[in-house]
Amino acid sequence: MKEMQLPPDLHLDTLAVRAGIERSQYGENSEALYLTSSFVQPDAASAARRFAQEEEGYVYSRVANPTVSAMEIRLAALEGTEAAIATSSGMAAILLLGMGLLRAGDHVVCSQSVFGSTIKLFSGEFSKFGIETTYVSQTDPVAWAAAMRPNTKLLFAETPTNPLTDLCDIQALADIAHAGGALLAVDNCFCSPALQQPKRFGADFIIHSGTKYLDGQGRVLAGAICCDKRYVDQVFLPITRTAGMVLSPFNAWVVLKGMETLSIRMQAQCQSALALATWLQQQPQVAHVYYPGLPSHPQHALAMRQQSGLGGAVVSFDMVATSVEQARANAFHVIDSTQVCSITTNLGDTKTTIAHPATTSHGRLTEAQRQAAGIGQGLVRVAVGLENIEDLKADLARGLGSLKVPL
Repeated sequence: MKEMQLPPDLHLDTLAVRAGIERSQYGENSEALYLTSSFVQPDAASAARRFAQEEEGYVYSRVANPTVSAMEIRLAALEGTEAAIATSSGMAAILLLGMGLLRAGDHVVCSQSVFGSTIKLFSGEFSKFGIETTYVSQTDPVAWAAAMRPNTKLLFAETPTNPLTDLCDIQALADIAHAGGALLAVDNCFCSPALQQPKRFGADFIIHSGTKYLDGQGRVLAGAICCDKRYVDQVFLPITRTAGMVLSPFNAWVVLKGMETLSIRMQAQCQSALALATWLQQQPQVAHVYYPGLPSHPQHALAMRQQSGLGGAVVSFDMVATSVEQARANAFHVIDSTQVCSITTNLGDTKTTIAHPATTSHGRLTEAQRQAAGIGQGLVRVAVGLENIEDLKADLARGLGSLKVPL
């Protein structure tokens, strides 16, 4: 099989549908799903050469699989990188990144506002092997620069963050990293390449949880690293070939098909999220709304520049309350009063989801870590799907309207 050759300079919407297609002798129009653990070789000599990587050819799905390769090619095309390597989940992608780039004695500078499991991975698992991590303010490039050391090898950020939608200036962090001989990795889960391509701003590695917007319907777990081909071939592939944190062909096929509608979904979800955030700002029971698409967001201008003029599809808000206990009770009441939204921590789904970050996605963090990240007990996160916006407003109004606002 050969990858179909496409004209240069195609738009993202076209790449999302056409990139990575390899047709077999049957000429299928929809990408084939290769559910096989191994591949039959033409002869013993060919098998020997292929296992030794002296000749191209599929040998075992832990090493490579045509369906997974198609997904990797398509995602790299959307992110504007030379290559991508798929993993079993987004967290597996970060694990692979650390295993490939870091050694005992190395230092990492990381945003204090990244996903809770990311903090657990850096502070818990990586620290066991002599890797130290310093956490800094997501939004302050001066703090990032001040944290740099001679042994700093990696800067890691996600933008916007989960759940407070803080942004980092990707270009500024890339300049800081490269000036200090380090590399920059950006988790692009919240925006996806439909809104943001961190490579354009100098990022070396783009991390994805394909579970989110790339799939788009909450069906499978998937992850990926997008980067230069030399890192895939020389750094990451040797690890996955041995350690096996690879994406299954079926999950790769689901994400591959999901990417076909990525742009149109994101456009619609961003439009609804802006309308919902604007409406939430007007509700007396809401103390603060976190959404980069709002002019009131402190990094609105940066968001518009980095995110193709859109705010994303995640809206978070703090409840009005006079105590921590009341804040949590109010948040729980609003969540439990919904009848349309799904109470789950996943995001990027066509179905709107609602969650209480302090007790779910960030529940394993210490209270000090949550406070440093600004995640209080009154915080509610809504990942906006494709339902009618008026139905979503009514769903949240059901709980908000029955709360008493302190005088």
